[in-house]
Amino acid sequence: MAFYSYDTATRYITEECLNIFVKKDFVQPTELAIHLMDYPQLAMHCPQHHYLIPASMLTAAYKVLERSVETLQNDLIEAMMRAKNILPAFCGFYGSCGAAVGLGVYASILTDTTQYSKYTWSLANKIVGESLLKMSEINGPRCCKRNSFIALQVAENFNRDEFGIDLGTTESITCTHYYKNKECKKNECPYFPTNQEIQSTTYSCHN
Repeated sequence: MAFYSYDTATRYITEECLNIFVKKDFVQPTELAIHLMDYPQLAMHCPQHHYLIPASMLTAAYKVLERSVETLQNDLIEAMMRAKNILPAFCGFYGSCGAAVGLGVYASILTDTTQYSKYTWSLANKIVGESLLKMSEINGPRCCKRNSFIALQVAENFNRDEFGIDLGTTESITCTHYYKNKECKKNECPYFPTNQEIQSTTYSCHN
């Protein structure tokens, strides 16, 4: 499937989500997001992460809910358009990380929430708030990968507890992008690999 989008990475996210949705019986959102992050044209830090988060979540949730690929296609495009409004450096200039706001995009589309909704309006804001609070436990500077991981793990629990959708639980995540991040917090980041993991990765790269 081919779709118009405003850049190569966003188009890849859309097409890959749809391909995986069709091919797999179950889609785990964190695994999908980590897979998408490995796309070479997706920069270490970029606003495409603001779309990657709701795209991964919608793909996983719609599989569990047995919604059609056509519905997913339409809602991915809607998520893409909404994510375009989450500007680069939103975390620093507006105090709201785009990955967390991306969860709000996901929740609002999943529940068909608008500014006039009642209970689901609360949920769409709550998932963003919980994610931002978790992110705030770690000082800056920003890291799109770290905050995406946090958002995804918050979303796994939130979906089970609030939406009744079991998307699995990711107990641990090891970042494989740290070497591309000039501001990496290293051991201060919960996703930074151990020395043994780094040596294993380095050894594998030389083989």
